[in-house]
Amino acid sequence: MKVVQTALEGVLLVESEVFRDGRGFFLESYNRHKYGEAGIDVEFVQDNHSRSARNTIRGLHAQRLHPQGKLVRVIAGSIFDVVVDIRRGSPKYAHWIGMRLTADNFIQCYIPPGYAHGFCVLSEVAEIEYKCTDFYYPNDELHIIWSDPDIGVSWPIVQPVLSDKDRAGRRLRDLTDQLPIFK
Repeated sequence: MKVVQTALEGVLLVESEVFRDGRGFFLESYNRHKYGEAGIDVEFVQDNHSRSARNTIRGLHAQRLHPQGKLVRVIAGSIFDVVVDIRRGSPKYAHWIGMRLTADNFIQCYIPPGYAHGFCVLSEVAEIEYKCTDFYYPNDELHIIWSDPDIGVSWPIVQPVLSDKDRAGRRLRDLTDQLPIFK
């Protein structure tokens, strides 16, 4: 397993060892001991699975009082995964990174609490699984508009398919008093 630190503190890319042969492949998608040694020493309490059509954007999402760390992986298709630093006072506040995660490259992204997360689907459909370090609380969720000009994500699509919730997202600057403080 190879772990790469990204430009955002604590956001890690995990490249698992994949064993391939004529039958297909095998990999460990999670091993608490190995991930702990690699710096992802957290307790996951919830697993989520989503399926989305091409050009769908989900996000940018975070939770206010119950921030979640997430370990994201694609099990079918391809996505452009986005992470935004929303920690007030962080030197990287409002900075974002994007990466292509696919079912074929097996790369996972670990996103610690204090970051917003979103993705857009590049393939016909994509299925994403992600482990969370806290439970989902609908009344605690922050919705940052995908097109927030203060963040400036360079999404690889122009006309996304959005849920009503994501369409109604707010600009990061309008949510400042609800964001976690960088320590």
